[in-house]
Amino acid sequence: MPPQPTEGEFYGELLEALGAGYSGRVAWSEGRTEVGRARHLARRLMTQVGARMLILDEINHMLACTARQQRIFLNTLRYLANDLRIPIVCTGNHEARAALLTDAALAERFDAVELTRWQDDEPLKLLLMTMSAILPLRASSELTDERCRQAILDLSDGNTGRIFRLVETLAVRAIETGAEHITVRDLDAADLILPSVSMKTLARRRGQARADAASV
Repeated sequence: MPPQPTEGEFYGELLEALGAGYSGRVAWSEGRTEVGRARHLARRLMTQVGARMLILDEINHMLACTARQQRIFLNTLRYLANDLRIPIVCTGNHEARAALLTDAALAERFDAVELTRWQDDEPLKLLLMTMSAILPLRASSELTDERCRQAILDLSDGNTGRIFRLVETLAVRAIETGAEHITVRDLDAADLILPSVSMKTLARRRGQARADAASV
């Protein structure tokens, strides 16, 4: 979703995703004719490519719009759902969920599913086992080791995106150093550049590093 998803900006992003950039995009916020043309083109292309699902990420961006723009945007979602007859999946935070539920028609169509944080259990072990199997490393990694799992959870706070970015960072590091595998020592390495961790975890890690340096 664009930062401020007006109807015109929304169709602009949709057409970009379909590989059909539109020259009239700049005028969409002003000219209703241009918005209508964009809507028609987007519908036609979605049908032609046989689109089976529309996934809208960061749906919470709609909260940056005025109340009137939000209402138009929600009407746009309902219109596309009726017209294209394909599932529409919206991802966002709790505030976006509340905004979607203000529309009675949409509230009946959308089922809210909350993505819970990962815990140190069998599903996490299976996830890390799968990731370890597809990493382009010459040696097997210790991602499923108990200490490694706990370190990954501590650094990622159980967030799916953070787990993937962390493991990716570790894999790149393993290739660059020539180790060709990931161990629990890599997660404790002082020179590890953490891609995305909670501020609390990052502050604790830096505090520990300063304490270790002062004790030397």
